[in-house]
Amino acid sequence: MMEVTRTFDLLELYKTKYANKEDALAGKENREWVKYSSRQYVDYANNVSCGLLALGIKPGDIIATICNNCPEWNFLDMGIAQIGAIHLPIFTTLSTGGYEEILKHAEAKLVIVSDKSLYNKVKSVAGEIGAGLYSVNPIDGAKSWKEIVNLGKENSSELLGETERIKNEIKPTDWVTLIYTSGTTGNSKGVMLSHQNLVSTAKAAAQVFNLQPNHRYLSILPLCHVGERMGCYQTQISGCSIYYAQNVGTIASDLLEIKPHGFGAVPRILEKVYDKIINKGEKLTGIKKRLFFWALDLGLEYKTDGANGWWYEFQLGIANKIIFSKWREAMGGNVISIGIGGAALQPRLERVFWAAGIKLLNMYGLTETSPIITINRGQSPDLQLGTVGAVIKDVEVRIADDGEILCKGPNVMLGYYKDDDATKAAIDKDGWLHTGDIGKLIDGKFLKITDRKKEIFKLSNGKYVSPQAIENILKESIYIDQPMVVGEGEKFTSAIISPNFETLKQWCKDNNIEVGDKKELIQKPEIAKYYNDIVNGYNKLLSKDEMVKRFRLVSEEWTPDTGELSPTLKLKRKVLLGKYGDELAKIYGKDVVTTVEE
Repeated sequence: MMEVTRTFDLLELYKTKYANKEDALAGKENREWVKYSSRQYVDYANNVSCGLLALGIKPGDIIATICNNCPEWNFLDMGIAQIGAIHLPIFTTLSTGGYEEILKHAEAKLVIVSDKSLYNKVKSVAGEIGAGLYSVNPIDGAKSWKEIVNLGKENSSELLGETERIKNEIKPTDWVTLIYTSGTTGNSKGVMLSHQNLVSTAKAAAQVFNLQPNHRYLSILPLCHVGERMGCYQTQISGCSIYYAQNVGTIASDLLEIKPHGFGAVPRILEKVYDKIINKGEKLTGIKKRLFFWALDLGLEYKTDGANGWWYEFQLGIANKIIFSKWREAMGGNVISIGIGGAALQPRLERVFWAAGIKLLNMYGLTETSPIITINRGQSPDLQLGTVGAVIKDVEVRIADDGEILCKGPNVMLGYYKDDDATKAAIDKDGWLHTGDIGKLIDGKFLKITDRKKEIFKLSNGKYVSPQAIENILKESIYIDQPMVVGEGEKFTSAIISPNFETLKQWCKDNNIEVGDKKELIQKPEIAKYYNDIVNGYNKLLSKDEMVKRFRLVSEEWTPDTGELSPTLKLKRKVLLGKYGDELAKIYGKDVVTTVEE
């Protein structure tokens, strides 16, 4: 059996090691799970390769996919890679202008979309750049992706040999994919990644998660994000079955149906899960409610390796049987571990999920590092909660004098597409990638992220403040959905807060406060006082300069669809600063808004 050094070498595993697998990939169609065997996976990928060659696609040509998670994404991904073409996966949540910017910059030769809505968004720009346009779902008057597959079948006798010839010439260090960053801290850039980049991190992850051929993995995050792509590659290395969640709204039901052994998530998803669990606990009464919050408080004190002593472990065993077992059941009952990345994970969430027998394996990296640099392991000595773990195989990490995390290894990108200046600015002459993140090494081994270098601001007194750390503390309140902490050049730190309206409305109901629309709700003096108390409570955990002295509640909920969050649910600060410029002016001007009473 050949070693996997290029992404499409995974198909060889399916032809040999996992040849009898009946559910290599599965997606839901018309409320039924449609499963694809190993043989079908390989056949579809080969037919895509032959079909693309028949259309005149050549090595180095860029093919864009704008697709929801589905088995077809993999058929296209492998089919594109086998002929040396470049796969450009794009989020399905961008604006028409966003697609136009990326597709024109990349000069895509083909664009393959999921559905009619996306088809209509990119039809015009595809015509402008002369790109062929196809759809996965049937659309009247549009070309179907199956036309590529069928064209490949018709020409397979002639073009399978050509596919093999091209494959044999492709080196692990060759370019295979182009991924545009989300642009949360500036303009989006196209990251060029090689086979080696992607395969090196997938192999490292496969060793950590240790999924087995009889296991199931639920794919939740968008495949166009390099984190979920790595998750699916490492799952394929392990021979584990991959089931694609329909959308974020179906995760709960998909977990119960599939009963997965693992999945990947961003912290925001777990924050939502945790908030719902707390809401359910609040609605309990009597002994059930006391037991629930006893178990929760116990979980929040969790330490690994029995560090809290035998009495704590004895109590935790009871809590697991009567409370935490229900958490595991809600996730299908089989989850061994969850890969977490993309943003800062709240320490309380990490502790309580570990206490509940659900291992959150926190990891860190960037699109530019394919994506992981470090990952927390499932056991000592390579585990330390509160960090993003130790470096993966063959990767080096160094902390610069200013605290910036530097990285070197086979995971580091080839460079930015059509942007040599940006590449030189990111990767120095010694090969170190400057991540733009600030961190420190604990015990010389475990990496702890403290903030984004570009997001740290300086108050007018010269003191530096890390907003992300403060935001994570504020989000511990179930009444705060999203905060953005600001203060660049100002006398004090302040915040814009988007409340968790679901829990806030329940609080109003419990306190006999009339609930109107969201705008009316946040203007009520009782609400202002309540949030004042919440923020003031968290200020006691902060230094004087970090304390949120003033804040403004807003009635909007921030989402990727409305533009305030990236597709991976990170704050788009530039957008938020523009949107709430008037509110911030009032905070720092003469019109005093909600002020924390000290």
